[in-house]
Amino acid sequence: MTNSNFLITIIGPTAIGKTALSIALANHFKCEIISCDSRQFYKEMRIGTAVPSNEELNAATHHFIQTKSIFENYSVGDFEREAILKLDELFQKNNIQIMVGGSGLYVDAILKGFDDFPEIEPKIREEIKREFEASGLAFLQKKLKELDPIYFEKISIENPQTLQNPQRMMRFVEVCFGTGKPYSSFLNQKKNRRNFVPIVIGLEAEREIMYDRINRRVDIMLNDGLLEEAKNIHPNKHLNALQTVGYRELFDYFDKKTTLDFAVEEIKKNTRRFAKRQLTWFKRTENVAWFDYETESDTIINYLKSEIEKQCQ
Repeated sequence: MTNSNFLITIIGPTAIGKTALSIALANHFKCEIISCDSRQFYKEMRIGTAVPSNEELNAATHHFIQTKSIFENYSVGDFEREAILKLDELFQKNNIQIMVGGSGLYVDAILKGFDDFPEIEPKIREEIKREFEASGLAFLQKKLKELDPIYFEKISIENPQTLQNPQRMMRFVEVCFGTGKPYSSFLNQKKNRRNFVPIVIGLEAEREIMYDRINRRVDIMLNDGLLEEAKNIHPNKHLNALQTVGYRELFDYFDKKTTLDFAVEEIKKNTRRFAKRQLTWFKRTENVAWFDYETESDTIINYLKSEIEKQCQ
């Protein structure tokens, strides 16, 4: 395995310090960074998604940050294809690269690939879309519960926000209708092969510390102009990319449904909930070395060097 490529992947909840660590590692290993934070892809959403500062972006080469527009349809499958191509290119320069992000589904897409799903006839997709437009999310939730109760139960417990995502729910239901089989029956099949060895490290903190860091980050975002940023994209609030914590709450304020103080508290509360869900997802990831968020980067670098050395023996 002496010629192996290694993808060092940093996971953990929002506001835990992943960006700073990724830059330290990229500088040490003289490599680049693949970002897999699905909220940071979009040019119009900088402050509310905690995009790395210009100083941080200049400290190491980053990819997949603010490369798309909220008006583009950009799926996790699109990201998988583009990121794998970019990694193939980067591994030609250095057999160690860094990936960082808090979007568990996107991390999994790169590390493991996706299950193969059959093509679904467009007319089935159109029919389900019409039903959704007529009856709303309740129709999709009811159908998934009927057609794939196992998967419905799984996401209700592990990833409940998915039940509120029309695109994802329509996809689940169309696969059930189009194949006559439960969506879950296509999961955990043979995955795509990867030309790298993943080494995954996680950052964590006591819950009170994590929540305090989140609350302070929201205050910083507001000071940096989050209100103005959200106001600029408010006319497009229906877009899928904008169904995001930090923006939805302010859209309610602009629509005079809440006060600003209430909206800010909701951002903090919903971001804390989001962080909790991130941790639940990541704690299921196999072979993760977890470190306290205050661990010195040198300690983590020594761990990584020993892991790479082990793999090369």
